[in-house]
Amino acid sequence: MAFCSRCGSSISDGVAFCPQCGVPAGPVMGGPTVAPATGPAVGPAVTPMASGLSENVAGLLCYLLGWLTGIIFLLIDKRPFVRFHAAQSIVVFGALFICRIVLSFGLIGLHIFGLFALWGLISLVLSLLTLILWIVLMVTAYQGKRLEIPIAAPLAKSIAGNPTF
Repeated sequence: MAFCSRCGSSISDGVAFCPQCGVPAGPVMGGPTVAPATGPAVGPAVTPMASGLSENVAGLLCYLLGWLTGIIFLLIDKRPFVRFHAAQSIVVFGALFICRIVLSFGLIGLHIFGLFALWGLISLVLSLLTLILWIVLMVTAYQGKRLEIPIAAPLAKSIAGNPTF
């Protein structure tokens, strides 16, 4: 297999022109007679990211399914920005998930004492807080910003392994 001397793409045997840039490859009968590419290809250099996503999109996706996507991105992405958002997603939405579980077990005790309306109010407030935090954190991550939730951010920084970020 030969390579185009202009763009560096591979040229299979029996092809008269480079499929990428159209430079003549040489006589068809004897196969391509182009020189192997010695330098970088002409054109914009594209460097793939660690997860194949830009940082802001990966940061947004850290919050998509709460702490679940936070764990996934903490494990697969090594960029500090993404790791911070993944860790913050784990801390914030993990804590809200645990609060939801505790609240559901508390339903039994509140129902016995006739305080079912109080349980409903607490559940509504927790649901609204979760929804608002979910939207705000996803939007700020997509904008490339870092919104630090007061109690969760120090824990997230220590989990992410980048306390100076």
